[in-house]
Amino acid sequence: MDFDQLETFVEVARHLSFSRAAEKRFRTQPAISAQIRALEEEIGARILDRSGGKVSLTAPGKAFLRYVEEALEARRNILAEMAEMERVPRGELVVAANEGTCLHILPEVFAEFKKLYPDVSVNVKRSESPKILEAIIDNTIDFGVVSMPVNDKRLTTVVIHRDEMVVIAPPRHPLSKQKTVTLEQVAKYPLLVPKIGRTRDMIETLFDERRLKPDFSMELDSSELTKRFVGANVGIAFIANSHVENDVRAGLLSSLRLADVRLARDLALVFRKDKALSRAALAFIEIAVKQKTPQMAGAPK
Repeated sequence: MDFDQLETFVEVARHLSFSRAAEKRFRTQPAISAQIRALEEEIGARILDRSGGKVSLTAPGKAFLRYVEEALEARRNILAEMAEMERVPRGELVVAANEGTCLHILPEVFAEFKKLYPDVSVNVKRSESPKILEAIIDNTIDFGVVSMPVNDKRLTTVVIHRDEMVVIAPPRHPLSKQKTVTLEQVAKYPLLVPKIGRTRDMIETLFDERRLKPDFSMELDSSELTKRFVGANVGIAFIANSHVENDVRAGLLSSLRLADVRLARDLALVFRKDKALSRAALAFIEIAVKQKTPQMAGAPK
């Protein structure tokens, strides 16, 4: 058996699904099944019950899972300790963030990190906040970058970026002639909103507090899709200012500040409190803070 097979088994055991494990491991389902069969043949026991259309752990499987998790944790600790013995950070960092953060916030952080520490492999995963926090707890990623607040006491947060939320409209929209806009004005036009997430919650709370009934005409799960649909005159939308600066400069979109309320979000690096941070991880935190927090100093409070 090898560590790749063991990691596959853990994914199947965690999700009780071969298809979900295949998705997580970027493999085909037959490849996952073949790895499990090879493990069962080698240890001489059936570790997964696939009868009745459901997947469950057998008694030997539950015992095997405990040993596998201990072995994988020991491997991570060994690699981290060996990396600590080197003067230059090495190893791998796994970082997860949503699409907009990956595209508009993190590239300069990764660029500076790779320039200083080229021997560290960086694996970037695109996901949404609930799944990111789950992956941090599961110890399948080193860091997540999510919007504050994060209330889980098992996690440590380091705020690295503050972003103002603005309203975007197509260049020929009636509102685009203005530099600022009120919530009451926004409520008069079709509004494109995220399907889920902190921004969606913030928008709904804001309108509820003002007793306004906006026209939520479309739900989208991507900031890039939102910009495209706004540009096509489907509606207007709230979005982080950093996500649209280039589009506004290029004349593709108009950006309007809110005149009667200020919406902002703080982005934080999040990791487990009990995680022993490698030299590479500590270097990444230092660079992220150095790259992004200067922008917060001049941001409106």
